[in-house]
Amino acid sequence: MSTIGSFEGFQPVSLKQEEEDQPSENDHLSTKEGNSGKDPGPRKISRQQSMTKATLYPNPYHQPYVSRKYFVTRPGAIETAVEDLKGHIAQTSGETVQGFWLLTEIDHWNNEKEKILLLTDKTLLICKYDFIMLSCVQMQQVPLSAICRICLGKFVFPGMSLDKRPGEGLRICWGTTEGWSLFSRWNPWSTEVPYATFTEHPMKHTSEKFIEICKLSGFTAKLVPAIENAHKNSSRSGNGKELMVLTQPILIETYTGLMSFIGNRNKLGYSLARGSIGF
Repeated sequence: MSTIGSFEGFQPVSLKQEEEDQPSENDHLSTKEGNSGKDPGPRKISRQQSMTKATLYPNPYHQPYVSRKYFVTRPGAIETAVEDLKGHIAQTSGETVQGFWLLTEIDHWNNEKEKILLLTDKTLLICKYDFIMLSCVQMQQVPLSAICRICLGKFVFPGMSLDKRPGEGLRICWGTTEGWSLFSRWNPWSTEVPYATFTEHPMKHTSEKFIEICKLSGFTAKLVPAIENAHKNSSRSGNGKELMVLTQPILIETYTGLMSFIGNRNKLGYSLARGSIGF
């Protein structure tokens, strides 16, 4: 009988050819004409050589199919977003964008959010961009002169936390948590958090272009000098601050983490193709 290979991983399978000494229904028999009523003698058997192949699509473990689910990786999406944001910044503030990056923000409730970061001479802009509708949803402007501390290190959680994440990140602080109200601390939608935490985007290794704009070290290398220059300019006016760059664990103070558990595993913070609805 034909044997079919394993369907694990939706890999291509093929039907094994029958043994040579077992004729099948696909065999083509040919005999010499004019031998009716006589001993036909040994018959010549000609077999049509064929190999049937079957392939199951799509293959969910094939990297291109995974990357195409993210709308940011589709042709022209990131370019359109950056041009839109550059135009908006030029019209509203007159500043020129010095660089842009695609990173993942991790909020104070451990929720992942896809963000575009743009850097000018005076401002760090953190933008939430809808890559499906190609429109900016939210833009947060942080003056570089207000940033007082940058922390780089591994993520750590309270000992009783049920939703922990591995990896490393970057935290940018422009204020202290001393005056941070309890309501803002426990509000998952609060916009008064005096810091922002980032890690690398999951599509970093899609292409060389994304390797550059999703690299956390590249963003840090541009951000630190820009902040220092902004502080120098502020010190001349008597309002200067000193930037602290620390290497230490980054605490994410979540305990139950039910919201982030559901949201992060379903990638709700990304512009993602969710599949068709209906038939």
